[in-house]
Amino acid sequence: MRNLVLILDGCGCGELPDAAQYDDAGSNTLGNLARALNGLDLPAFHAMGLGNLAQIQGLHPIPNPTSSFGRMVERSKGKDSTIGHWELFGIVSKRPLPTYPNGFPDEIMHAFERAVGRQTLGNRPASGTTIIEELGREHLESGRPIVYTSADSVFQVAAHKDIIPLEELYRICGQARRILRGKHAVGRVIARPFVGKPGCFRRTSERKDFSLPPPGKTLLDFAREAGKEVLGIGKIDYIFANRGLSRCIHTENNAHGIREILSAVKNDPSELIIANLIDFDMVYGHRNDVKGYAAALREVDDALPRITQGLGEGDILYITSDHGNDPTTPSTDHSREYVPLLVHGPSLQNADLGTRDTFADLGQTIADFMGLPRLSVGTSFRHSIT
Repeated sequence: MRNLVLILDGCGCGELPDAAQYDDAGSNTLGNLARALNGLDLPAFHAMGLGNLAQIQGLHPIPNPTSSFGRMVERSKGKDSTIGHWELFGIVSKRPLPTYPNGFPDEIMHAFERAVGRQTLGNRPASGTTIIEELGREHLESGRPIVYTSADSVFQVAAHKDIIPLEELYRICGQARRILRGKHAVGRVIARPFVGKPGCFRRTSERKDFSLPPPGKTLLDFAREAGKEVLGIGKIDYIFANRGLSRCIHTENNAHGIREILSAVKNDPSELIIANLIDFDMVYGHRNDVKGYAAALREVDDALPRITQGLGEGDILYITSDHGNDPTTPSTDHSREYVPLLVHGPSLQNADLGTRDTFADLGQTIADFMGLPRLSVGTSFRHSIT
């Protein structure tokens, strides 16, 4: 039996009751997206019951969906990718990871500049592609790395490969990781190499994340301790600081991720496979690209029949997300939302799973199916689908 978790990064389905506390009142990634486009055409998601778990124009409720369906509440504080992924697999965070809407304080920047022997540029929230266009020429002339952040708990360092070679960039990001501790323990320090000339800079696929380890055991840890094979596809090793994985396949975009998912479904015997499709968040949500977001959904929808047809008799596919990222709102940040839950397996019964009290219900259910120890939080819904 294999458990395949497909995380559509940044794909929420309606504001949570506390959304206003996060400046996210009215956010509804799927619902608002559908309204903006006068409906979504997603036949595979529709058949699985996506229209049964939320009001999404173009996807009406159907009486006999091919999957179980529901939605999940984020109990953790925050709306960060790291926080969301941790909760999916068994850790509820009582306080959000630190974010820096006004840039990093002097105590951090001075310590970082002393450690790397260079002054820096930037130090503000920004789109990665935008800030290298704005500061790239000055970076080429001065040799100063570009530091920036986002709505996530991240410290990002961008550098041209001709100015700061890749291994040197990784080294200084490692120094930043050592500095960012205690109250400044951000979720991830991210190396962002780029190439090109002013006016046509391009980020490379050699990004590297230096992640904060989960503060407790997750489903992935329990699976490895039990001798199970755990495969990550996408940024999963970055999110979990390389813990609890047998191996991880990095992907360049959703199309690459889908190819690796299809290959794993066909060929990989790992008992737990966790895949993250990042483009919804990184490429479309953060840039408020409504049409691009919808096209990315259709790309996954087109692949779903091949994914489900490749499942063995005991295999289970779980489709969910880690937070919202509504491309229709003025904000380009993550949004505090419910996330969808679709569960499909050839030998399963299909049920209305309702509103789950925590993302961790997914992880606890997988632990139940895999015969692993109980997670610290979460309620299994196995009995509802078997």
